Amino acid sequence: MRPFYRSAFVVGLCALFILGAVSFAGAQSGTAPAATQPASGTGERTVEEAYLQASMENMIISEQSHSDSRDMKRLALTYAEDAIKRGHKSDEIRQSLEFLALEATLSPTRDAGLGRVLNDYPDIRADACRFLGEFGTAEAKDALLKVALSDQEPMVLAAAVRALGKIGMNDNDEVAITISYVINRFDALRPDNSLAFECLVALDKLAAKGGGIKDQGTIRAIMKIATGNYITIVKQKAKEVLDKFMGTGASSGSGAPAASTPATGTKKP
Repeated sequence: MRPFYRSAFVVGLCALFILGAVSFAGAQSGTAPAATQPASGTGERTVEEAYLQASMENMIISEQSHSDSRDMKRLALTYAEDAIKRGHKSDEIRQSLEFLALEATLSPTRDAGLGRVLNDYPDIRADACRFLGEFGTAEAKDALLKVALSDQEPMVLAAAVRALGKIGMNDNDEVAITISYVINRFDALRPDNSLAFECLVALDKLAAKGGGIKDQGTIRAIMKIATGNYITIVKQKAKEVLDKFMGTGASSGSGAPAASTPATGTKKP
């Protein structure tokens, strides 16, 4: 579908959605004709009406997210956030958020087919990741892992890591290993304090929910932050996380060499 027609179609859908919402609000307030009121007189929607409303909402969010317009993508996120707050966490909305979170890496649109990526919107991707964290499903976790492995923007990675920590799934240390990969990727060339801190918070949450983290590569990644080129508060957070791991036995039995654990009796910052 050409960009112009897609935008026109989305605008039309939005208009229908808004008109439906206004009509429903009028019915609830008693301003609509009696014939439009539910038989019960309570002003509540029937199951069929609720289903049609949800289906329309899913379709509008999907069309907006696939639009070439950045403003439409932002509007899709606004509608998705509202739906999530109301408890409407459908697969269709999750799929729209996954598309927005991964669009620049999986479906880049380039200027003249070769130039800069035209649909590179880090703020859109970051918010999509944030909302995916509200789903708490394996599908949302898998999408966020893809973001963590492929995106190049620290703000997007920070949002993805934060959402992964919120979901809390970490079978076989899968998520922890991915987060340590993010740490190592940025540590060597361009350490980012905000991203490093979010990684530490997420690892802390994963360990608390899953009874510890046993991957020694993750322990080494945390140690890199504790001794690396980061501001004091980030380095202190890394040492706190390591202390917690020691306290819960998260790193015990992992086979890590003695040099990878803090020396006994060292003075805490």
